[in-house]
This record gives sequence, structure tokens and C-alpha cells, in this order.
Amino acid sequence: MRGKRKRKDVQEFQLKLLDNIFDLHNDLVTKTYKHGGYYAFNINDPKPRNIHKATVRDRLLHHAIYRKLYPFFDHTFVSDSFSCRLNKGTHRAIHRFISFGHKVSQNNTRTCWILKCDVKKFFASIDQRVLLKILGLYIPGGDINWLLGQVVSSFKSVKEMVGLPLGNLTSQLLVNIYMNEFDQFMKHKIRTKYYIRYADDFVILSHDRAYLQSLIQHISNFLEQNLGLSLHPDKVFIKTLASGVDFLGWVHFLDHRVLRTATKNRMMKHMKENPKPEATVSYLGMLSHGNTYKLQNMLKSFHTQNDSNSRRKSSA
Repeated sequence: MRGKRKRKDVQEFQLKLLDNIFDLHNDLVTKTYKHGGYYAFNINDPKPRNIHKATVRDRLLHHAIYRKLYPFFDHTFVSDSFSCRLNKGTHRAIHRFISFGHKVSQNNTRTCWILKCDVKKFFASIDQRVLLKILGLYIPGGDINWLLGQVVSSFKSVKEMVGLPLGNLTSQLLVNIYMNEFDQFMKHKIRTKYYIRYADDFVILSHDRAYLQSLIQHISNFLEQNLGLSLHPDKVFIKTLASGVDFLGWVHFLDHRVLRTATKNRMMKHMKENPKPEATVSYLGMLSHGNTYKLQNMLKSFHTQNDSNSRRKSSA
């Protein structure tokens, strides 16, 4: 309910909160629980995304499942998986990336090559049968597996038993469990030392370009044969760190990073349309993680100008 008390569906659920919770409890005990439908809508963040929002009743259950399963599964994940995990996130992934860059390049004394890959239509391509099979390997209890089956199979994409809804809290955990199979393959089978994954983006660093080139087919085969996923053909490339590598919203070099041009343009457009102080503070916080001195000054002056214009209008 935090931050959502004004929403109509939350208010309606709260009016009969205890009755609704007991009804949900009874449905779970008697195994008559059925996951409800979804409300679908589109956002641009920055690229178009199709979000599926579950009912308040189902979202309550998602939180309960997440709270119970996350602590257990988080211990099974590799340390270099950074998406939707406590004490991880984009900033830690970026720092790890630069740390690897220094090690591979031996402090810029040799060339550091980077293989960057992206999974095509990630959430929409998750095979529900494979996911449930993976979950069954970790969770022997029939009741929990039954419940997870209800949640996973509640979403129907273009294909039957394929896809997870972008919007469920449980989906964030489930895709990490799904891709953990790939992480383990990369770390223990391929033995890639300098590997980082954030959701469907992953990078591998090496001083040997030919080695990275040889990995592409192994990666593609594993994803297709074991997880039913495929690499995005337009988002697989090998570049040197010295030439700049676009990863997690920043273009990285060995000794600095700059904001992606598209991100900068989107930020400035948003500031013109919505020049609120909290927006400025938020953007300045983001910019503090890169080499953005000029951009920060531009943002501050833009905010000062808008602030003075607002005062003149109010005094007039």
C-alpha cells in the first residue's frame, strides 16, 4: 500500500482488508486459489514496454512469495549478477565493470576487449515449463510448487506457456532464477572470470578478442537449447574499452564514463517539460556517478533560470 493509498483498487481492497485476507488464506489452504487477470498498459522507459498489472489481491500474494523465496534463492546466485538484488543494482554493476577493465587491461597497459550481448524479447520469451522445472529442482514441497505454478501460468503471451508479465514483483525473482542457469554455465562450465550480467544484458571482458568471438556460439547454443532464449542479432558486438562501451546507460572508458547521448537528450527534454526541484535533485544524483561536470552545471543553470522565471511570474 505504500505510495498507493489513493488508488481506487487499493482503497476498495482496504475497505474489507481482513475479509479479503482471510478469503485469500482459505483459497490457499484448500488449493482453490486462482490467479486473476491482468490490466495491460504501455510505457516508454525509454523504449516502449508492455506492463501487465495484477489485482491487489494477487499482488499481496506476490509480495508474500517474494519475501519467503528471495532470501533462499539469493544465496544460489553468482556474485556478478546485479539485477533486482539487495546490495547490488546498476551502480555496483558499473563499478564492477570498471574494476574488471583495470584488471584485464593491466591498468591500461594492454588492450581490453569486451563482448556485449543482449537477450531478444527477454520477458516475453521465458519458457514457463522450463522455469517450473528449474523451480522443482530447488523446492521439493508440493504446495509451494503448486502455488508457483498458479502464478507462472497466470500469464499468457503470444505462445502458450511462454512469457512472464513485466510488472509482477515475482517476475523479477523468477527471471533471476531462470538466468541463474546461464550464470552457472558461464562461471563453472565456460569458466569466464570477468563476466557481469544485469537482467538480459551481459558483458565478458578479455585481452583475447578471438576467445570472445569463440564464446558467441557456445552462449547462443546454451540459451536456445536450455532456456529457449536467443541473442538479439543487432545487439551482439565486440569492442575495446578504449573506444567506449555502452553499458547500463553510460558509455564507459577505462578512466571515465559519460552519459549516453539518448539519455542526456531525454533528461533535458524532461526538465523543460517538468522543471521541478525534486527532478533536478534526482538527475544530479544520477549524474554524480559519471564524468558530467558540464552537464551538471547546465542542469543547475537551467533550474535556476526556471526558478527565477517562476518568481517573476508570481510577483507580477
